[in-house]
Amino acid sequence: MDEIIQFIANYENWKSIKKLKIEAATEPKTIMEFLASLETGIDRKIEDNLRKIIELDKVDAAIAELGLSKGKESVAIAIAEVGGRKVNSVIKEICTKPELQKNEQTELIGFCKVYAMRKALTETELFVDYTSVKIPGMKRMMKKKA
Repeated sequence: MDEIIQFIANYENWKSIKKLKIEAATEPKTIMEFLASLETGIDRKIEDNLRKIIELDKVDAAIAELGLSKGKESVAIAIAEVGGRKVNSVIKEICTKPELQKNEQTELIGFCKVYAMRKALTETELFVDYTSVKIPGMKRMMKKKA
């Protein structure tokens, strides 16, 4: 049986078919780049769908108020503040919806906390996931993310 990684998405305006056949000559770097390209699209769609449920603009505004910049000092501030009272109160406010059950609200809070931490750490230019890696063949994909 052939070794293969494939991904198919046909959802709203997201049409994506990605397939990589893995052979003896396939370089590990090729597999890494392929998987990173999947992560870029998937992460964007998670955020898009999260925005449909809650007001992520409020989280964006709370992160912007932190005044983060490049450097390790801002990394420490980002971690402390995203885990702190101010950002968490915004997250709790937007995720507490009467039409949702408690476990659904808890799930949304989790997604939102991940979003907030990624957003804050990205502001500090800290690589927080593989989408931060500059892969020459993915320049077009990365421009769409921004």
